[in-house]
Amino acid sequence: MDAHDLRIGDAERERTMASLREHFAQGRLNHEELDERLDRTLAARTARDLTAITADLPSSEYGYAPPPPVREGAWDDRHAYQEMMRAHRHQMREARHQMHDAHRQWHDMRHKMRHQGHARHHHGPGPIVPFLVVFGIVAMIVGGFGALKFVLLFAIGAMIFSSIRRAAIRRSLR
Repeated sequence: MDAHDLRIGDAERERTMASLREHFAQGRLNHEELDERLDRTLAARTARDLTAITADLPSSEYGYAPPPPVREGAWDDRHAYQEMMRAHRHQMREARHQMHDAHRQWHDMRHKMRHQGHARHHHGPGPIVPFLVVFGIVAMIVGGFGALKFVLLFAIGAMIFSSIRRAAIRRSLR
């Protein structure tokens, strides 16, 4: 059987269509010719069909090249190719495992840092706020409703603000 009579797959059709689009971009084909050749490419069944579609165009790296004829020592080449592909698959598998391990380490480190950072945060109002509250209450009792009432209002506002902020931080960590 001639190599041109072998059936083709989607990959060969895609390469030929990419080549036709490249020829269209370079001005070798007009829009109608491109559409007609793309339709023929999608309907192609053999390597001979694809070769006929691009026969009058210069070959490009995207074009379809028919398979080379089978030579006598092809078994050795095929065996070497299979070994090379096995080694490539093994290398890709190892790379996937390394990427997976790196992602897991990154995730663990992020989780650990999040909890360490969370443990370092002081929960509750700052140490000066309770003193300000007590001082404000004492000032109101002893000094009346003078300028120190603003200190008390500031302290209460600070406590409310810090509790709202802590709740928002806790929600964002979940």
